[in-house]
Amino acid sequence: MNRIQIEQTVGTGGILRVDLPLGLEEAGQHVLITIEPSSPQKGFPKPDEWKAGILATAGSWRGDFVTEPTGPLENRNPLN
Repeated sequence: MNRIQIEQTVGTGGILRVDLPLGLEEAGQHVLITIEPSSPQKGFPKPDEWKAGILATAGSWRGDFVTEPTGPLENRNPLN
C-alpha cells in the first residue's frame, strides 16, 4: 500500500468525514491515520503563549473602574 495524503476541511459541527476508496486488494490491511493541521491557524496562539500573555496582564490595570448608567429597571411578569 502506498502512502496517500489528502486534504479535507473539518465541517461546521467539528466532524471530519473522509471517504477514501483504496481498492479490493487493500481489503483487510491495517492503516495508520494521523490528523494534523495542513497549515498553522492564524489568530490562535499556542496554549503556552496564551497562558504567558494572560499572566503578563496580571496587575497591569492603572486607573479607575468606571461603569455607565444602566437606566431604569424594566417591569417583567413573575416566573410562576
